[in-house]
Amino acid sequence: MRNKFYTLLLILTPFLVFSQEVPTTFSLQEAIDFALKNNRRAINSQRDIEAAKAQKWETTASGLPQINASVEYQNFLKQSVQVIPAEFFGGNPGEFAEVIFGTKQNMNATATLSQQIFDGSYLVGLQSAKVFLEISQNANTKTELEVRKAVINAYGNVLLAEETIEILDRNLQVLQKNLNETTKIFENGLGEEENVEQLQITLSGIESSLKNATRMKTLAYQMLNMTLGLEINWPTVISDDLERLTQEHISLSLLDAEVNVENTIDYQIAENDKVSKELLVKLEKSKALPTLTSFINGGYSAFTDEFTFMDKDQKWFGSSLFGVSLNIPIFSSGMRSAATQRAQINLEKSKTDLIEKEQNIQFEIAAAKSDYQFAIEDYDNKKQNLKLAERIEAKNQIKFFEGISSSFDLRQAQTQLYAAQQELLQAMLDVINAKAELETALNVVNN
Repeated sequence: MRNKFYTLLLILTPFLVFSQEVPTTFSLQEAIDFALKNNRRAINSQRDIEAAKAQKWETTASGLPQINASVEYQNFLKQSVQVIPAEFFGGNPGEFAEVIFGTKQNMNATATLSQQIFDGSYLVGLQSAKVFLEISQNANTKTELEVRKAVINAYGNVLLAEETIEILDRNLQVLQKNLNETTKIFENGLGEEENVEQLQITLSGIESSLKNATRMKTLAYQMLNMTLGLEINWPTVISDDLERLTQEHISLSLLDAEVNVENTIDYQIAENDKVSKELLVKLEKSKALPTLTSFINGGYSAFTDEFTFMDKDQKWFGSSLFGVSLNIPIFSSGMRSAATQRAQINLEKSKTDLIEKEQNIQFEIAAAKSDYQFAIEDYDNKKQNLKLAERIEAKNQIKFFEGISSSFDLRQAQTQLYAAQQELLQAMLDVINAKAELETALNVVNN
C-alpha cells in the first residue's frame, strides 16, 4: 500500500509543482504579462535574439587570431620505388638502380596561428551582424505587439462568451416563467393555443443559442490558453468584467495621438531591410579589394620503419614557418560588376518599398483611429438601443398578459431585445479590440 502511495506521489509531483508556478486567475493585464513570457511565439522570438547575438560574435571571431593543430600519421603499406643512374653508386654507365627514399612510417604534428590583416568582406560582415541583431530585436518587438493583441482578442472572446451565457440564462428563466403562466391561462380557457406555441418557439431558440454559447465558451478558453502558452485545457479563470473593461478601453486622447511613422515597428523593419541591402552592395564591391593574411606555424616530424613514435629515444625534427598571403582580384569577366549591379537594383527596390511602407502605415493608423472612434460611437448607440428594447419588451409583456396585444407582438419585442443584447456585447468587444488594433499600429504597449 505504501509503495502504491509513493508511486502515485511521484506521478503527481510534476503536476503539483506546475500548478504552484502557474496562476489560474488572470486579469487582462496579468494575462498579457504572462503571455509575453510564456507564449510560444514570444519564447522563440527571444531565442532568435540570442541566436543573433551568437552570430554577431561568430562573425567578429572569424577575423580574430585562429589557431589550428593537426597530427598526421602515415604508414606506407608498399613504398614507392625510384630509379636513378647506377653510376651514382659506382655502377656501369647507362644502367639504373632501384632505390626507396624515406622510411616506411612517419608522423607529423603541426600547429598554425593565422591572422586576417585586411578583408573588405569581413568589415561588411561586422556591420551586417549588427544589423541582423537589430532585425531580430525589431522582430521581437513586433511579436510582442502581436501577442499582446492576440491576448486581448482571446480574453475578450472569453468575456463575451461568459456574458452571453449569463444573459441567455436570464432570458431563459423569464421565458420559462412566461410560458408556464401562458400555459395555465390556456388550460383555463382564457387564452389561445397560439400564444403558448409562440413562446415555445422563442424558448426553443434561446435554448439552442445557449447550447451553442456554451460550446463557444469552451473554445474561447482553449484559444486563450493557447495564446497564454498554457496547456489547452488548463483551468483558467478570468477576473475582469466586460463592461468595466470596455469603459477602461475608451480613451479619446488616443484618437489625437501624434503619429510619427518612423517610430513604428513596421517602418523600422522596412528600414532594416534597406540597410541590409546597402550592406549587400558594399559586400559585392569589397570583393574587388585585395585580401591580406599572415600565418606562422611550427611542428615536429619523426621517421622510422617501425612504430616507435612513443619511445623516449625516438628522434623528432622541428620546423617553423612564417608567411604572408596577398590575394589580388584582377579579372572576373564582369562577374563582380554584374553582382554589384544586381545588389544595387535590390537596394533601389528596398528604398521604394520603404516609401510604400510609410504610406501604408499612415493609412493603417488613420483607418485604426476611424474604426476605434466608430466602435466607441457604436457602443453608445447600442446601449441606448438596449434600453429602448427593454422598455418595448416590458410594455409588450404587460399588454400580452392583459390581453391587449398578441403573442406575435410579444415575440417580436423579445426577439428585438435579444438582438439588442447581443449587439451591445459585440459592441463592447469591438471597443476593446479596436483599441488594441490602434495601439498595435501606434506601438503602444501599455493599457
